[in-house]
Amino acid sequence: MFVSYKWLEEYIDLTDVTPEELAEKITRSGIEVEGVEVPAEGIKNVVIGHVVSCEKHPEADKLNICQVDVGEDENVQIICGAPNVAEGQKVAVAKVGAVLPGNFKIKKAKLRGEASHGMICSLQELGVEAKLVEKKYAEGIFNFPQNAEVGADALEALMLDDAILELGLTPNRADAMSMIGVAYETGAILDRPVKLPDLSYDTVSEKAEDAIKVSVEATEENPIYLAKVVKDVKVGESPQWLKNRLVAAGIRPHNNVVDITNYILIEYGQPLHAFDLDQIKTGQIVVRLAKQGEKIKTLDEAERTLSDNHLVITNGEEPMAIAGVMGGYDSEVTDQTVNVVIESAYFAPSSVRQTSKEIGLRSEASSRFEKGVDPKRAALAAERAAQLMSLYADGKVLSGTSAAEHMDIKEKVISISLEKINRVTGTDLSEADVLDIFRRLQIEAEAKDGIITVSAPTRRGDLEIEEDLIEEVARLYGYDNIPMTLPVHETNPGGLSPRQQKRRLIRQTMEGAGLVQAVTYSLTNQQKVTEFALEVKTPVELMMPMSEERSQLRQSIIPQLLESVSYNSARQKDSSAFYETGSVFLSEGGELPNEEEHLAGALTGLWQLHPWQGEKKPVDFYVAKGILDTLWEKLGVTEDIRYEAAKMDQLHPGRTAAVIYKGQPIGIVGQVHPVKAKELDLKETYVFEIKLEAIYQEESAPLKYNAIPRYPSISRDIALVTDRDVAAGTIESVIKQAGGTLLKQVQLFDLYQGDKMEEGKKSLAFSLTYMDPERTLTDEEVVKAHTKVLEAVKQETGAELRS
Repeated sequence: MFVSYKWLEEYIDLTDVTPEELAEKITRSGIEVEGVEVPAEGIKNVVIGHVVSCEKHPEADKLNICQVDVGEDENVQIICGAPNVAEGQKVAVAKVGAVLPGNFKIKKAKLRGEASHGMICSLQELGVEAKLVEKKYAEGIFNFPQNAEVGADALEALMLDDAILELGLTPNRADAMSMIGVAYETGAILDRPVKLPDLSYDTVSEKAEDAIKVSVEATEENPIYLAKVVKDVKVGESPQWLKNRLVAAGIRPHNNVVDITNYILIEYGQPLHAFDLDQIKTGQIVVRLAKQGEKIKTLDEAERTLSDNHLVITNGEEPMAIAGVMGGYDSEVTDQTVNVVIESAYFAPSSVRQTSKEIGLRSEASSRFEKGVDPKRAALAAERAAQLMSLYADGKVLSGTSAAEHMDIKEKVISISLEKINRVTGTDLSEADVLDIFRRLQIEAEAKDGIITVSAPTRRGDLEIEEDLIEEVARLYGYDNIPMTLPVHETNPGGLSPRQQKRRLIRQTMEGAGLVQAVTYSLTNQQKVTEFALEVKTPVELMMPMSEERSQLRQSIIPQLLESVSYNSARQKDSSAFYETGSVFLSEGGELPNEEEHLAGALTGLWQLHPWQGEKKPVDFYVAKGILDTLWEKLGVTEDIRYEAAKMDQLHPGRTAAVIYKGQPIGIVGQVHPVKAKELDLKETYVFEIKLEAIYQEESAPLKYNAIPRYPSISRDIALVTDRDVAAGTIESVIKQAGGTLLKQVQLFDLYQGDKMEEGKKSLAFSLTYMDPERTLTDEEVVKAHTKVLEAVKQETGAELRS
């Protein structure tokens, strides 16, 4: 929002406040002023001149020799190449010694043998943006009205010596998107009254309702529609002061009728639209929702196709405007327009926002309607527009207003205790202090028994809850005046939570083992959504997916990691080791799926390569399992983890194990099935995926240090013959349970399944370590414990000592 300082002075007294001081005060009260710009800064010695004569240059077809009266004793000769320069014009003249934008200095010169003592300027040469210059002056010099004073300061006449404050408004402060809104804000800051425009004017006896009938079918989208009628208007140039103010607000002038509607837009924040009454052949305005596929040619001469949720202004038959967005081309005001209908309405913000977005068209009007305009200002803005058209377009305003009103306009009543205001702001304000702040804001408020009750005016649509009132009190009291205090309650030093510590440890362990962290999409397609899932649930589908490939929330991380491995493999990176900690999404039938954190990994190629020693070790099942074993050791849960043979689609049936934690399956580790690997063009690849929630919930045991044993340990090796379907882990568990406190370590070190064994049998060799930290064990004690182990193994698994 661009705010003209000189324009603002019409509504509030700013005599002792400079633009820079005002900008500072507004910023400190909660609305950021992003900058203060004076368009004429650095420009000097530019005056209004009168072209007394204009003759063609004898040596140049495109140059003219002009004698110009600049308010001095003698006329000055200026050579001008503008195509529209002519005798009798009032123009902007940069005299010799003048400085123009870019530090361009005007000096005496000779052009094709003729002396030139100055320069006749276009608006662009005076620093006005080309997009803001009237079309008739876009390719040449600017002409002042004939009543302009010769020799007067041209910059002042063009209001270029004004200061423009650029407000960086947040969406909730739509009330400040108008000059009157900024005046209310400034008045509250400076504690000064706001002077509103006088809306008095003369009308004729003919009634507006007789000239145009108004009806609204879509009352929810358009609860208020008002139409004023002005006849016998003379479309032409706007007065210079009006054009100056529009340029200061960043709007290009067109003609007096259109300029007045734009002027009201900036002054009141109420968008208006002017229709040519004679082009409304039916004599009626009907506001309705568009028909599906209905077309309209808008003011920008583009044909737009509408949907059945777009609100349109029609003549009862065809659309004349897209409500709140842009008018139609066929009913616009032109130089031939004589009779005008002024539209002022309240359109539902959501309706305008949706229409603007769907047709790809955003305007000054739509930006205000989207944020919500003051419904009470619709009538005031219409009256102001009618007044200005009677003054500056010689129009005759018909009495009354043709209206369709279906909105009960009420002010919101909000109550808050004085105690809460002081508690939240940390102040010690009295009731009188708070009431005075609302008085400055011109908001009705009363206090009773410590409760402040406020009637929020319709112009302040951002005031809805108690916290909004607290914000108003705090910013007008002054954020700088709020005392700074330290918290009085106990504070805990910052640190990582146990969950964060474990997550960090997991990542450190993975990276320490040589894996690289990957971050993959949480979205996948219908084919992959249940692949490798530890729990298969109903897939969660996005309502508006980017593509079919990213249309489902994943239930496993492994498919995305395999995509990364495949991508690298296709680029000749044959050895890859990736891991990821991320979320999977499992639907339980509720509105939102459960989000679980998983750890997954994928490995392929060589795990170790030592060319000098001629050693190469490819990735296998035990590499993947060993990485997990390292992780369990780091997390201190090794004793609660075991592995069981398992089967899963997409994994090799003989090289897959389930990870069991405290009797519950929490993951899987194994080789990708050769068929799946071929599909992804992968070599032998191993993957794992672990649910982390159970690990996170486990309280970490305090770290304990044990002294180095002073007494020797005794080792015993045993080779057991058992059925091939008996897992080594099962036997290991039996050994640990039977060994008692003396058995400190059990390690499988050999597996044999050869022709020396019976059919269906295998040999497993374990190393058992016995030790007592308090004394040296005797052979009898070790034999007794060892015998107990052998008996338990035979009894529970059927395994026997190999002879």
